[in-house]
Amino acid sequence: MAALVFLIGLPPVASALEATFYIGLFSRILIYALAAVSLDLILGYGGMVSFGHAAFFGAGAYVVGIFAFHGIEGSAVISWPFVIMGTDNALISWAVAAAASAGLAFVIGAISLRTSGVYFIMITLAFAQMMYFFFTSLELYGGDDGLSLFTRNRLGHLDLSNDAAFYYTCLGLLIGFLLFTRRLVNSRFGMVIRGCKENERRMGALGFPTYRYKLICFVIAGAGAGLAGALMANQTEFVSPSLLHWTVSGDILVMVVLGGVGTIVGPVFGAIVLLLLEEFISRYTEHWMLFLGPILIFVVLFARRGLYGSFVERIGNNG
Repeated sequence: MAALVFLIGLPPVASALEATFYIGLFSRILIYALAAVSLDLILGYGGMVSFGHAAFFGAGAYVVGIFAFHGIEGSAVISWPFVIMGTDNALISWAVAAAASAGLAFVIGAISLRTSGVYFIMITLAFAQMMYFFFTSLELYGGDDGLSLFTRNRLGHLDLSNDAAFYYTCLGLLIGFLLFTRRLVNSRFGMVIRGCKENERRMGALGFPTYRYKLICFVIAGAGAGLAGALMANQTEFVSPSLLHWTVSGDILVMVVLGGVGTIVGPVFGAIVLLLLEEFISRYTEHWMLFLGPILIFVVLFARRGLYGSFVERIGNNG
């Protein structure tokens, strides 16, 4: 609750202190937090260690960029078998971004979930790299150079070009996804997913179609990452193949581990810690990852449930 009050009050306080830079910084943090929570859904509760989450994140961003590109030209994104025109309407492009990432997750998950362990990790990584090189080859949409958006999407009467309005939009979507995830993991569906993590063979023997449950969970996580990608495209007003690189998957995975695997809220704190470390340490040295390494080692060795998970566990024990 303290963190929520801080996030809600940040824009007016930052404006009053003439430090509006922090509004943009925390907008980026909220976006990555949304992607991290979606990864925690499959990693923390389903035991699916995916190293290809950047594929869904980048695909969502590119959907927004492509729709905006064709919207400016007044041309169609797809002309057969039906016509889909370009647009900068957030309700349309963000929904399509989430749906496209969900569809991509369905294809990748349908193949990857037939394996497990290190094979699953490598297959998801391979798919993400395939997507990276696919978007690199799209010369129409900038290729290696990426694609610029001339303005942020329209969301009704809300002016998303205003940094504070965009910040609260990101915060609202993150809170909504957190509540949805919490409800999902505590439902019958979530109990089956958690059961698959503990003993998938036993869940299958009980009559549950485990493959189907895990695939649906994977698709939901992909949709969440796609929505985060759509927000990132608006935040930077630029998309490029770098959003699909394996290092982005690594960053999101680190956020989950830092905050706490299987804690729902933990990845939000992981995103805050990682991106604040990157922001402030990189001002003094470009080798800021050297300082992150010892922190990760400490968390793995002494805080097995992550920073947030260990904190909550300690509070519970003291209570």
